[in-house]
Amino acid sequence: MADWPDYELIDFGTDGLGRGRRLERFGTLVLDRPCPAADGVTKQRPDAWAAAVARYDGARATDGVWKPAPKKWAPAAACRVPIGQGLTLGLTPTPAGQIGIFPEQFINWRWMYDRLNRYERPLRVLNLFGYTGGSTLAAAAAGAQVTHVDASKPSVQLARDNAERSGMAAAPIRWIVEDAAAYCQRELKRASFYDAVILDPPSYGHGPKGEAWRLERDLPRLLELCRDLTAASRCLFLATCHTPGIGPAELSAYLSDAIVGDCSAPPASGRLWLSTPEGRRLESGVFARWPS
Repeated sequence: MADWPDYELIDFGTDGLGRGRRLERFGTLVLDRPCPAADGVTKQRPDAWAAAVARYDGARATDGVWKPAPKKWAPAAACRVPIGQGLTLGLTPTPAGQIGIFPEQFINWRWMYDRLNRYERPLRVLNLFGYTGGSTLAAAAAGAQVTHVDASKPSVQLARDNAERSGMAAAPIRWIVEDAAAYCQRELKRASFYDAVILDPPSYGHGPKGEAWRLERDLPRLLELCRDLTAASRCLFLATCHTPGIGPAELSAYLSDAIVGDCSAPPASGRLWLSTPEGRRLESGVFARWPS
């Protein structure tokens, strides 16, 4: 991306085994990772793939391995994100092939920062399924008071590490390890309300006490809770999704059903894309956000 010097989608396409992959640069590191959205696509820069520092392979996303091992290349690796005065996100390779940074969210981080920065007072922002904190830090950089919620204690620690890397260890952020719906229900009982909600729910998951999450079953109720938590002073609502079968229209409908009765206009929605320097686009999820 021309406006994000530390990140580049170099190429994407099918490898010799017929599997979609993507080649990306984070800071100075080039990584080769699986990418189902690139299945059946022809690579345009085949010679560039030899520059990869590490490659993730596996029959399934949960049983692969990084080669070489992350301890040889990941420690101290970080990616600078030009939001506000600048954020720094560390690379945290996982056994599932993730690295703790989701570059398709950059457009949302920038939109969120610009929106929140317009208010003279610091808004209260609730970030559900906050993972490694990119959205939390973008909101805090705009002056918001953020509550970061994730069911995974290690993920919340990674987000706190990213806050420290970004010089935001003292920012007004509350770090909560909890099931998203359970936390929202308790906040309603406490009459603890918010101005904005951000959420990037997974297709499936479990809370810290084994609470099962199924997006198509549980998202409508969670959005209703978020609606009630923001009823008095709603300023911003952002949802993103990577669940197969849920496109922009479906995600927008989820938000509309929950909040459109209280809003002056329906949410905007669309697809998230990553682009190579040559302009090739790789689909990377969907978004719905209000106001448009």
